[in-house]
Amino acid sequence: MNTAGLAPWASHPQHTRGRRIAEALSPPRTEHQRDRDRIVHSTAFRRLVYKTQVFLNHEGDLFRTRLTHSLEVAQLGRSAARALRLNEDLVEAIALAHDLGHTPFGHAGQDALHACMQAHGGFEHNLQSLRVVDKLEARYPAFDGLNLCFETREGILKHCSPRNAQRMVALEPAGPAQRFLSGTQPSVEAQLVNLADEMAYNAHDIDDGVRSGLLTMTQLEEVPLFARWRDAVLADHPHLAEQPGRRLLFETLRRLLSAQIGDLVAHTAQNLAEAAPADADAARQLPPIVGLSPALKAQNAELKQFLFTRLYRHPQVVQSTTAARQVVSELFAAYTARPREMPEDYAATEDTHRAVADYIAGMTDRFALREHHRLTGQRLFADAP
Repeated sequence: MNTAGLAPWASHPQHTRGRRIAEALSPPRTEHQRDRDRIVHSTAFRRLVYKTQVFLNHEGDLFRTRLTHSLEVAQLGRSAARALRLNEDLVEAIALAHDLGHTPFGHAGQDALHACMQAHGGFEHNLQSLRVVDKLEARYPAFDGLNLCFETREGILKHCSPRNAQRMVALEPAGPAQRFLSGTQPSVEAQLVNLADEMAYNAHDIDDGVRSGLLTMTQLEEVPLFARWRDAVLADHPHLAEQPGRRLLFETLRRLLSAQIGDLVAHTAQNLAEAAPADADAARQLPPIVGLSPALKAQNAELKQFLFTRLYRHPQVVQSTTAARQVVSELFAAYTARPREMPEDYAATEDTHRAVADYIAGMTDRFALREHHRLTGQRLFADAP
C-alpha cells in the first residue's frame, strides 16, 4: 500500500511498536503486510474452514464458516479503511486473525470450554486468538508463535477480563492488555475491524438463516433496517417479488452492507475531523471514534435482537448447540483424565487443563466429533461424518 497517503491518525507501519522478538525487515513488504502473510500461512488459519459460525459444519456445505466470515470481515474492513485513509494491511491482518482462537461449534463450544476451565483461569476466545499467534503456532526456529507486531496483537485482543489483563500486564507491561486497565482504546484500525465483524455476521447470519429455512423473508420484514432495503430493491426490480430464487435476498443484503459501510465512513470521518488526533497514539487516548450514526446504530441493535430471538434461540439451533456443548465437555473430561490421548506436545505439558483447552480449541468441528466418538463411542449427530 502507499503509506504516504495514510491519515495522521492511521497506524503507519514505519512507526510500529515492533515485535516482541526483534527481526530484520523484509522489504518490499511493510511489517503489517508481513503479519498478514504469516497469518494466512498459519495452521490455525487453515482450520477455520471447518469451524462453525451458527450452523454446524456438517449441516450444509454453503453455510458460513469461521474462514469465510474472516474473509468477509477483511473485505468490509478494507473498503472502509481505504475511504478513511487507514492502514488497510493492518485491518486485513487483524480481520484474518481475530477468530483464530475460536473453538469448534461456535459460541456453544466456547461456552462449554469456559465452563470446564472455570477453576483453571477460564477460557476467552479473543485471549485464545492472541495465545495462538503468540505461543501455539510452531513454525519458526527462533520463537514460538508468529511474533506479530504490537498493532496486530492489539487488534486481535478485542476483549479481555480485568483478571486476565492484570496477569498479562505483569508479564508484558507495555503489551496489548494494558489498555483494559488504563481505559484507553485500540488503534483506529482495530476499532474498525470490531465494527466490520458485527456487520458481517449480522448480514451472513440472515443469509444462512434463510438458507436453512429457520428464517423467512416475511419474518425479516419485521426488522425496519431490512425492510427498508428490501422495499428499495423491489422499487427498482419489481419482478423479483414473484421470481423464485434468492436474488431479492442477496440484493437486499448487498445494499444493506453498502449503506452501513457508507454510514460508518461518514460518521467516523466526522468524528476524526472534530477530534483531529495528531497521530495513532493520540487517537488511542480518545473515546471510541469509529462508529455508526445514532439512527443506524439503533436499527442495528433491533436487527441483532431479532437474530438473537428468531435464529440463535431457534429450537433447532438450540438442539444442535446443546449437543455441541456435550461434545466439548466430554472431550475435556476424557483428555484431563487421560492426557496421553492427546499428541505428545500437549500431553507433556505441566498445565494439563490449559493444554487440554488449547487442544480442543484448535479442533475443527468434524475432528472434534471424530475424537468424541473415538473416546466415548457416542454419535450425538446422526448425520455427521
